[in-house]
Amino acid sequence: MIRKLFNKLFKPRFRTERPKLEHTKTEPVRPRNAHRAILGVKSGNKKTAQNHHYRDNATIIPYSQHQIDHNLLSNAAHKTIDGLQKAGFEAYIVGGAVRDLLLNRKPKDFDVATDATPEEVNRVFRRSRIIGRRFRLVHVLFGDETIEVSTFRGHHNAEGDAHTDKSGRIIRDNVFGSLEEDATRRDFTVNALYYDPICQEVLDFHQGYADIQAGLLRMIGNPETRYAEDPVRMLRVVRLSAKLGLKIEPATMAPIARMADLLQDVPPSRLFDEMLKLFLSGHAIESVSALREQHLHHGLLPMLDVVLEQPKGERFVMLALKNTDERILSGKSANPSFLFATLLWHEVIAAWESYKADMPPIPALHMAMSEVIATQAEKLAIHNRYTATMKEIWGMQPRFEQRAGKRPFGLLVHPRYRAAYDFLMLRCESGEVPAELGAWWTNFANAEGEARNAMLQVDTSPKKRRRKSRKKPTNDKHGEITQDADA
Repeated sequence: MIRKLFNKLFKPRFRTERPKLEHTKTEPVRPRNAHRAILGVKSGNKKTAQNHHYRDNATIIPYSQHQIDHNLLSNAAHKTIDGLQKAGFEAYIVGGAVRDLLLNRKPKDFDVATDATPEEVNRVFRRSRIIGRRFRLVHVLFGDETIEVSTFRGHHNAEGDAHTDKSGRIIRDNVFGSLEEDATRRDFTVNALYYDPICQEVLDFHQGYADIQAGLLRMIGNPETRYAEDPVRMLRVVRLSAKLGLKIEPATMAPIARMADLLQDVPPSRLFDEMLKLFLSGHAIESVSALREQHLHHGLLPMLDVVLEQPKGERFVMLALKNTDERILSGKSANPSFLFATLLWHEVIAAWESYKADMPPIPALHMAMSEVIATQAEKLAIHNRYTATMKEIWGMQPRFEQRAGKRPFGLLVHPRYRAAYDFLMLRCESGEVPAELGAWWTNFANAEGEARNAMLQVDTSPKKRRRKSRKKPTNDKHGEITQDADA
């Protein structure tokens, strides 16, 4: 008995390691229906069985055909799909991520669609939170990566928490539905594809895979109705066409020009987000050209259409967009503050000229900057964190003309010097200011010591007279103020 107890306490235990599943490209990791229930959620629930029925209406594209590279897949997205499927729910990677995977591009982010409600998703993942009012979503957090999970949407005319305005624009849309209904609610066929990375199948309800192969961008349903539901889709079709090199289907393109006025009803914050995506897509020049062709640029940025019709204004804006595209396509970051500062600069110049008639140049410039920011805020709500930097870039431009005394040294150490210098170089390249000014600052920044001092120009500005400080009043021995106080 003592020996048995001794062996039990001190004999090493050998635990059989569980074999790791290999993620191969040719074989599924796990059968589609092999769900394991967790967190008290029963596998094979009624909704999941219903969605399996809807799968029958989809074209199922196997790995042998789509050849999606698993190396392009986010580990967090894979864990999200796996967690939901083990809990007994349907779950797929959807939207632009599937489209990019099929185009052999690395997706910027991953969205997941499921038949689980936001509350059910929230219970499956400990680090998650429910967000949104127009349509409730769940953000599932994996370290620095966030996976956005949405519940399959139903038609907004169905019974539920939905509301549209008089023009047909969807204001609130918390109507849940089936997998097939969710696919129909997507905007374009290339965005209505569902990818299951576990069994490596792509579900296609609207010939989106064929459209990708054909290089075609096509709206699901009646384009006029879909644009009325969400006018931002008119900007999105232009952006995706330019970004992906897809040709817009004629029926999808036809209503855009005559329905452009609907963008006036879009909240400024949504409009700003979409315009930011458009200008930072790496294909901003193509996007702006497409906007002009469809007459969508009027009013998005105040009088941008007028700026683009002026020789110097158009050259300046196009140089800025080209610079932004080159940075993004080369893998570098682009500053939205710098971009919007360039787009609105000629409006600032126009307002500045009018204010200079009544006040000194620098106060006039600040008045012009505030006016332009306030005007554009009515249609395009640029965030305050961007407008503050934009004003700094604009405000530093007159200081580049001051090349005497200590002023140039102070400008070099300014936190926004580099952005303001790049802005100056664009002005030089467009012909707005002499190229000699930009060359001087380039040489001055690279010079050192006496060489830098030798470059300074003669200070011809009038010297400011120093004000004499008033003599402080003194007290006599008795604590009374003496007559020196009146001197």
